[in-house]
Amino acid sequence: MKTVIHWFRRDLRVSDNVALAEAARRAENVIPVFIFEDAFRTGPDVGAARLAFLLQSVEALRKNLAELGHTLVVRCGKSEEILPALAQETGAQCVFANKRYEPYAPRRDERITGALLKIGVGFELFKDAVVWEEQEILTQAGKPYTVFTPYSKAWKARAMPPPKPRFKTSNIQHPTPNTQSDALPATPGECGHPLTQQIPAGGERAALELLRKFMARPVYEYGTSRNFPAVAGGSNLSPHLRAGTIGIRTVLAALKKARDKAAGAEAIKSCETFLNELIWREFYAQVLHNFPHVTKGAFRPEYDRLQWSDNQEHFAAWCAGRTGYPIVDAAMRCLNATGTMHNRLRMIVAMFLTKDLLINWQWGERYFMKQLVDGDLAANNGGWQWSAGTGTDAAPYFRIFNPVSQAEKFDAGGNFVRRWIPELKDFPDDLIQQPWENPLLLAKSKYAPRIVLHEEQRGKCLAMFKAVKG
Repeated sequence: MKTVIHWFRRDLRVSDNVALAEAARRAENVIPVFIFEDAFRTGPDVGAARLAFLLQSVEALRKNLAELGHTLVVRCGKSEEILPALAQETGAQCVFANKRYEPYAPRRDERITGALLKIGVGFELFKDAVVWEEQEILTQAGKPYTVFTPYSKAWKARAMPPPKPRFKTSNIQHPTPNTQSDALPATPGECGHPLTQQIPAGGERAALELLRKFMARPVYEYGTSRNFPAVAGGSNLSPHLRAGTIGIRTVLAALKKARDKAAGAEAIKSCETFLNELIWREFYAQVLHNFPHVTKGAFRPEYDRLQWSDNQEHFAAWCAGRTGYPIVDAAMRCLNATGTMHNRLRMIVAMFLTKDLLINWQWGERYFMKQLVDGDLAANNGGWQWSAGTGTDAAPYFRIFNPVSQAEKFDAGGNFVRRWIPELKDFPDDLIQQPWENPLLLAKSKYAPRIVLHEEQRGKCLAMFKAVKG
């Protein structure tokens, strides 16, 4: 082909990009395009943190492409209208893009395919965001996996594909003089989503630097350190994997190199633990594809009959970080301030909302998608359903975290809590996670009293689940 449009979506990078690499291989000219969809402004799950990260990453992509001799064409509006018009402007024979896996994405791609075919232009999609997609890994009965452990074993049994080559300057696009770009919003506030969080840096170079630092040493301690929110033990790559500023094959290749250099069983085990976290991401992506009803209700439909509480005051207290449970409140305040939350804390606050406050997991799922810089439909939905006990686990409803014992195990000295709850700065270590044990000091601190008692709510939760289990 002479000219191909590469449509950047959740793949904002020039390295290890499957569709972009194919465009460079098969076309004389490649025209890089990013469309700022109307949904970025008005979508139900649009959040300021994720939008700001997107805008940063698109600007970084523009600069990276410019260094390679390419101009990123930016358009704002509906892709099914913009792509056919742009193809006619540039004389492109085909549009290449990487697949997206949210339920609405295939429907939109069908509309785009139809619109392009009407003018004789092709539309090709490529697997990029995951290593194994949809129904590439099935049980011996030919069914999608619904349990993680056997899925992960089948996933690991396959050979990993290498990263795709970096985009080169040999494919220089020659768009017509009328190929103009629209201006992107400078800030999320211009889209009606004012940014109040301090978010991490976006862009491919930031992602690659995080990967380099993580694989240099922290990955060897990940198995233990990842559970302690006051310790910088994570990779911080989740926003980049979500936006596609780093390729999954790049991460896996770096992890393999690190594992080959690992000294000792614990270091190797930590590498395996990190690999499992990457596989969880793909597990939930294939659950979303094969069981799309999870976007509207429980994975196990019988749990749609659960009689959840509709206590708006409790939900508002949870969102604001004033439940009276320090680890829960510190986690929520961190989320609201930074758009990020430690994985252990995500489980703690999700279980507190669903199994202490008895509030529908979907309320928390929606709030997370609004706040998180790494908000991903599949992973967020899967994580919430796991915590709520409505997901793919065989018998999870009786798994109920005690927020105090979790805090005492993973934030024993209260370092994380003190960082986000200054009201508790005067509490000793042995009371920081249960300040109600000193009523006088609690009253003086003006920290919120507990809105529920965990020991009472646990029984109510079990009874609620048993009522629908029969």
